[in-house]
Amino acid sequence: MSKNLAFVFPGQGSQKIGMLSQLASVYATIEDTFLEASDTLGYDLWQLVQSGSQEEINLTERTQPILLASSVAIWRLWQDRKGALPSQLAGHSLGEWSALVCAGAVTFSDALKIVRARGMYMQEAVPVGVGAMAAIIGLADDAVLQACTDARDDEVVDAVNFNAPGQVVIAGSAMAVARAINCCKAAGAKRALPLPVSAPFHTSLMEPAADRLRGLVADTPFVEPTIPVIHNVHAETESDPEKIKMLMLDQIAQPVKWVDCVLRLKSGGADRLVECGPGKVLNGLSKRIDRELISFATDDVENFENALLSV
Repeated sequence: MSKNLAFVFPGQGSQKIGMLSQLASVYATIEDTFLEASDTLGYDLWQLVQSGSQEEINLTERTQPILLASSVAIWRLWQDRKGALPSQLAGHSLGEWSALVCAGAVTFSDALKIVRARGMYMQEAVPVGVGAMAAIIGLADDAVLQACTDARDDEVVDAVNFNAPGQVVIAGSAMAVARAINCCKAAGAKRALPLPVSAPFHTSLMEPAADRLRGLVADTPFVEPTIPVIHNVHAETESDPEKIKMLMLDQIAQPVKWVDCVLRLKSGGADRLVECGPGKVLNGLSKRIDRELISFATDDVENFENALLSV
């Protein structure tokens, strides 16, 4: 286990049609993992990712299994290639489930069933078009929090992802998010970018989803992780399987403290982060959080091989 190496797992927003196709053309592990996921889910997940529509894979009940399968596939490939074993793991939002699977805390099959239900319940808690999320760029955390307070008007809008200094995601009812965007711009935000998601994650509007998921999580076997996982809710590790279950339910309706998670990885000895999943979103955030961190992507053959040889 390499003390200076940590793996991070992306969440929703990293999905796109055709992702991982190049890796799959070289390494059978990728498509084999998706085949296993398809058997669990009852539909062809690889076909959806390669030939479906962007609109369909952006629906959260589809996105969550897709991203879990993508991260687990790359993790398995890393193991197949005898890559260095990280000493810490962290996942952004949905990516925390990927981290738990790769840490051995819950099986891939069980996690797929949970995230499929998680996505379905989150979507049903707030119908498509009723909620929204947006990334606020170039505004301090306190100013974003104040903008949300000013924009509420008896509706929900909150800062939900503290992704990097000057990059905070807000979420809530669509009208309140629109008002908050205007407040953020008036306060000096450089940009406000709507996100390609179908529900307002990590707000109190998601509490019904957490309640509905509680029984399934309670009935699913969890064990102590073999690699410590930093949790979004409090940026700490947890070894007790029952407490992990509670954290994963709490996470649905509470903010993602990603800056704190990355800084905790660093304080634990990590200076190299491998993004285990599609895209490079977390690479970009890591550079903004701490420029001393060296980040690697794994989303194509060249990036994967470079990460494998460099860490």
